[in-house]
Amino acid sequence: MHAPIVSPYQSELARTPVEHRSVLVDGRTTQYWVYGSPDARTTILAVHGFRGDHHGLESVAAQFVDDDVRTIVPDLPGFGGSDPLPVSDLDAYVRWLHGLHAALGLDRDTVVLGHSFGSIVTAATVADGLDTALLVLVNPIAAPALQGPRMVGTGIAIAYYRLGAWLPKALGLGLLRNRGIVRAMSLAMLKSREPRLRRWVHDQHDRYFSAFANRQVVLEAFRASVTHDVSEFADLVTVPVLLIAAERDDITAVPEQRVLAARLADATLVVVPGVGHLVHYETPAAAADAIRASRPFRADGADATDGADATDGADATDGTDA
Repeated sequence: MHAPIVSPYQSELARTPVEHRSVLVDGRTTQYWVYGSPDARTTILAVHGFRGDHHGLESVAAQFVDDDVRTIVPDLPGFGGSDPLPVSDLDAYVRWLHGLHAALGLDRDTVVLGHSFGSIVTAATVADGLDTALLVLVNPIAAPALQGPRMVGTGIAIAYYRLGAWLPKALGLGLLRNRGIVRAMSLAMLKSREPRLRRWVHDQHDRYFSAFANRQVVLEAFRASVTHDVSEFADLVTVPVLLIAAERDDITAVPEQRVLAARLADATLVVVPGVGHLVHYETPAAAADAIRASRPFRADGADATDGADATDGADATDGTDA
């Protein structure tokens, strides 16, 4: 593979202290990375999405280089460098996140963030009793994937992952890691027309989108990602929630995000314009700005939006874009 393409956010990354660590959770190793000062006032525990690893969220973490914030980004079990779980279903990921939170000595002051599939894992864990000052959901999976306009595409994807698990090992891995298919996925999600950014995002997917432990992990995790969604847990999530949605997200549209926000007890919705399901790659600064504007980051304890939220059907930005 060619040399890595330099990140558009390299200046922030170069100034961000980074430490790679590992911890045992229920006897299995989780690899994680700490971005920022270990003595920072605010901690964010950030969970990446399906088929990714910690690299996907490091551009968001680097946006806090000039803030008193540290961001902890683990590799999900079975992805990147973390050991797989015996079964990679949602209940197992919830138990893992509870265990990781405890093993790292974190408390309710820790902000919990999830992107895409990570939004399901974090929302389910908070609904299961994990306490946090703020739950941040970036590109949240707000509605069922097996219903509505995405049903056919989801069915095709399920068949793809099942075939990858059923074929002989070499053929199955070849299918699941096929660079043409990975590139097609990347092209479908990427909305920016900026050439340098597009080259970097594609390179990120080429390098890290196939770093899974085995075929069973990727099949089970995908099944979990399409048979659950955040709305399933909305009535059980009572902590403040920041939804960072995207105007052009093909996986969950803005109207569905508004419906989810209205169901949550305390929700703020920010819609990032002109971007799709890759807010963490295309507009990490917009995500960081939305997080900074939330209550745990503000000395006066109020949202930057003067208490407006999405429960009345309006975006927290009152129609302005992040």
